[in-house]
Amino acid sequence: MQLLPIFLIIAVFYFLLIRPQQRRQKQLQETIASLKTGDRVITNGGIIGVITMVRESTFLIRSADKTILEVARTAIADIDHEKQAG
Repeated sequence: MQLLPIFLIIAVFYFLLIRPQQRRQKQLQETIASLKTGDRVITNGGIIGVITMVRESTFLIRSADKTILEVARTAIADIDHEKQAG
C-alpha cells in the first residue's frame, strides 16, 4: 500500500513527460528522413538554410550569404515552415 503513491507518480511522469518526448523524437526522425533538396531547415545551432544536396549521413546547406555548409543529419532541429524555397 505504501508503494502505490510511488507507482502513481511514475505513471504520471511517463504519460506527461516521457511518452510525448518519444513521440516528438520519432516525428523528428521521420521528418529528417523525408528531407529533400530545396527544403529550408533550421539546425540546432540556429542556422537557417536551404538543402542543396542530400548525402547518406550529411546535408549540404546553402545559407543566406550563399555559403555552403555540410551538416550532420542529427544537427537538423526543424523545417522552416514560414518560407519554403521555391
